[in-house]
Amino acid sequence: MTYYLTLFYPPSRTGKRIGHYFTAAQVSAAVVGLVSAGFQKMDGRGGLVGFQWMFLLYGLVAIILGFTLLWWLPDRPLAPGERPTGTRWLQWLPASRPALTGADAQTHYEDLTRVYQRQAWTVRDCWNVFVDWRVWPLVIMYFGVVGVGIGVQNYGTVIILATNPRLTSIQLSLLFAPIWIMDLIAILLITPLSDRFHRHRALFFSVPVCIQIAGLLVTTYAGSVQHPWSRYGGLLMVGFGLGPTVPICMTWTAEIFQHRHGEVGVAVAAALVSGLGNLGSIVTTYALYEGWPSDARPGPAKYRHSNLVMVGILCASILSSVVMTVLLALADSGAPGTKQSSSGSSVNDVRGAAVLDRAARRDLQERGLGRLWWRRRR
Repeated sequence: MTYYLTLFYPPSRTGKRIGHYFTAAQVSAAVVGLVSAGFQKMDGRGGLVGFQWMFLLYGLVAIILGFTLLWWLPDRPLAPGERPTGTRWLQWLPASRPALTGADAQTHYEDLTRVYQRQAWTVRDCWNVFVDWRVWPLVIMYFGVVGVGIGVQNYGTVIILATNPRLTSIQLSLLFAPIWIMDLIAILLITPLSDRFHRHRALFFSVPVCIQIAGLLVTTYAGSVQHPWSRYGGLLMVGFGLGPTVPICMTWTAEIFQHRHGEVGVAVAAALVSGLGNLGSIVTTYALYEGWPSDARPGPAKYRHSNLVMVGILCASILSSVVMTVLLALADSGAPGTKQSSSGSSVNDVRGAAVLDRAARRDLQERGLGRLWWRRRR
């Protein structure tokens, strides 16, 4: 999805859009926490348990939407006057409507020249992305935040129950939802700012990660059995910190690899970062919490070590973002012009020289807080 969005927006402006895309996961997690309380009331209906009803209905919606998207979403923007060419595999579907028409299509064509100059790619191009050192700090960044995100998603109710064993299953489901509402709020607040200050992605990534670390420490050490709600507040902090980290990580990936490797660079790097980075979710799912018997023993220190392991991988994510920032500065200082165009969209001319399109030239400077809606009204 990161690659798809870069076909319509300059990489320096995709943070907000990728963030909006990821809000689907947060809304889903929050809704599941609320709706699952209702599904538990359906136990026994039709011979099915409540969670089976939930899986059936969610699966049906996903299947219908999956087929609908084949027609709903166009493959890519088309140049003014160009008509879509269908494939024999999808001839039975009506043609997708153009993403842009009229003046909008002309403006987009002039702004994002590189989107309309498709270049053939080979396995060697994919290999060049794989061996580019820039991909690996991004993998570690993604590893940490996704590991914590999936850990909280899978074991959030388990952690809440450890802080307050008196809670019922329905109360746990209802308390799980606000974690992801905080996640959603953070995405909507922070990702637009990260676009306006797109040369400071590491800062907008690291500060929310620090909030996650603080939240995990509060969940681990604050409160008591008689006063457990401060520990639940720590989980809300974790949710808020989680929100913008994955969208910003994927946006930074697109920014870095678009200029250096083109479309194939964005596609391969996004696949590597999200694919290898998701190994963090395997660690938190199978090695921590219920998968760590000695750490799951009842008592005030229950899951303490699992929480601290997640703090550790978050520290690795912050360190990787700092290392990436320093190494990019050193590498760009030795390559004239590279630093200027690293945030925008570029395309190679027939001689292979980098040419900045209009969107890239416009984004050579950060927008900052200028041209916000309340300023435009003055």
